[in-house]
Amino acid sequence: MEVNPLAVILVYFDSKGDRLLYRYPYQPLGQTLKLEEPHEEQSNKKRNPFAVANTDDLLQTPTHQNPNQGQGQLQGFADDVLSALFAVKPQLCNQKFELKLNDVRFVSHPTLISVVPAATPNPASNQATSSGTASTVAVVKKQQMLINIVFALHAQASYSIVKCYHELSKRLGLALKFEEQRSGYLTEQTAYMARTHDEQQQQPLEKIFELIAERCSLAQALKSICNDLCTTGLLSTTLNQNLTLTFCLPAKAHQLHKKGSMVDPETIDRCLRALKPYHGMLLLVDFAELLDCVPPTGARMLWQLVDAYNPLISLQSMASNADLSIEHVYKLVSHLVYWAKATIIYPLCETNVYVIAPDAPLHTKSHLVEKFSTRFAGMSLFEVISDFSLPTSIGHLTTPLQQPARQGILAQMVLWMLQHHLLMQLHTYVQFMPSDDDEFGDSASCTQTQMPGSCDNLTEEEQDDPQHGGGSMLSMSSQPLPMPVNNHRRPLTEDHDSLASDNIAVQPSSSHKSNFSMTASLSTDNCDSLDSMEDEQKLKELLQVFNDADRAAIRRIPASLNVDDLSLLVKLYQMGYFKSEHHLEEIMYFENLRRSQLLQLLDKFRDVLIIYETEDPAIASMYNNK
Repeated sequence: MEVNPLAVILVYFDSKGDRLLYRYPYQPLGQTLKLEEPHEEQSNKKRNPFAVANTDDLLQTPTHQNPNQGQGQLQGFADDVLSALFAVKPQLCNQKFELKLNDVRFVSHPTLISVVPAATPNPASNQATSSGTASTVAVVKKQQMLINIVFALHAQASYSIVKCYHELSKRLGLALKFEEQRSGYLTEQTAYMARTHDEQQQQPLEKIFELIAERCSLAQALKSICNDLCTTGLLSTTLNQNLTLTFCLPAKAHQLHKKGSMVDPETIDRCLRALKPYHGMLLLVDFAELLDCVPPTGARMLWQLVDAYNPLISLQSMASNADLSIEHVYKLVSHLVYWAKATIIYPLCETNVYVIAPDAPLHTKSHLVEKFSTRFAGMSLFEVISDFSLPTSIGHLTTPLQQPARQGILAQMVLWMLQHHLLMQLHTYVQFMPSDDDEFGDSASCTQTQMPGSCDNLTEEEQDDPQHGGGSMLSMSSQPLPMPVNNHRRPLTEDHDSLASDNIAVQPSSSHKSNFSMTASLSTDNCDSLDSMEDEQKLKELLQVFNDADRAAIRRIPASLNVDDLSLLVKLYQMGYFKSEHHLEEIMYFENLRRSQLLQLLDKFRDVLIIYETEDPAIASMYNNK
């Protein structure tokens, strides 16, 4: 696998020259000789002048095994060659160093360290002017030391993996520089390694490296780092019993929870940038394993968050319960996600919709089957997860008559399946998509012409007469009024007026009462008409947001006559929530809406709003890359 390192190499350079002090894993000395023997034998043989040169087919890719890689280890490079390559000049120090040889890529960060002199030099020794310059250069050289920790990788390693190993080499160089300036740790360790090489020159190189690993704590740290990178991708190493170095290789660490997933740091950063206060956190490991991923200085804040941890509440609620700012919670959660200790979810509730993940390892011989049975006695993983063959909400699997303990067990099983990436959550997205349905309007008008008493069956005079239904066609026009038109009230008013005029001469008291009632009814009609005119004007202003085609499609919806519903529709449309980029939970949070209120609006305007369910692309991108 291209994630694992082939070897880690320690190269040292000072005034005495360059030297490869340690390398792990170390192969036997005979492996290099075996690779060189065929070339030596061929050179000793007498060359046949009549032999035909073998020309390889350049269009065919050679299938021979790489001589520099054998069983995941670095082979075919002599120590003196590697030492000369990695003992770079001072101009190349304190920056990224990358070299590709055949199918091996070497990545490091050479660090130039100032050595603390053990004793001050005698000033009397520098009196000679002829050798003054040479002695000064020698002193400068003795005060400068180059340390280069090189990682040998596969040549096809991705850019993100190379970047991670360069960062690790840089951190190791800075840590050793700090310890050297504090206590001279690096000088002591390199002296032990060099002395061991000098004393054990007759021993095989493998034995020398083993002896160095037993004597030197720096060699033990490098060996532990290489082993951790090959197994878990997580390392926590203490240098000189003082400085703790923690590092995570995401491409390796996230495979512990989902095999085959190649998670790059850029993908994690893209997911964490989409983190919102309404999101939740789900731990993937036990509480005891969380301290391995943070330095001792950040353990206190982490425990504050762990004490308030609950997968049923949002990050904002956790921040409030832990007495932390939401920015600190974001940083802690991002750190846990990067280290594959946690994942981002939406807080568990009855309305969450889940479905079986398409790449869930659900074969009969999966280790998760037995693990699930051990965690939940008497339960079968296949039986439980079969309920999510189709998108299903948790509320559909529970009933009011169910015992609370049963509901709690169901929540725990759902969380367990989310931890092992067997389920994925689906969110509802909304897309504004009005239909240019002119044919629908034509068919509706044709249907109305077949009805008895329609306007097409009347003459022009009858159409102008309000008693023949002229007002009914007005109510079905493209600009309907929210209040009914009082066309049939006009004759009644005229009759009341005639009766009132007749009663003026006969009964004055009755005339006074009828005039009073007529005035009251007219004032009520005027208020209703004013309200209807104001509502109609407001509806027209709201519809100006849309173009002509969209406006016509919305007018055909009965809910568009309601000012409150149309105002909410226009508000969400202007905010850009109807572009399939925001799910319902996000709209509810930022606009402070209830789910029932939002669902009612989507149902009323279902002719122009299309909804569909899919997973959150920002969160799903972490585990969909292989």
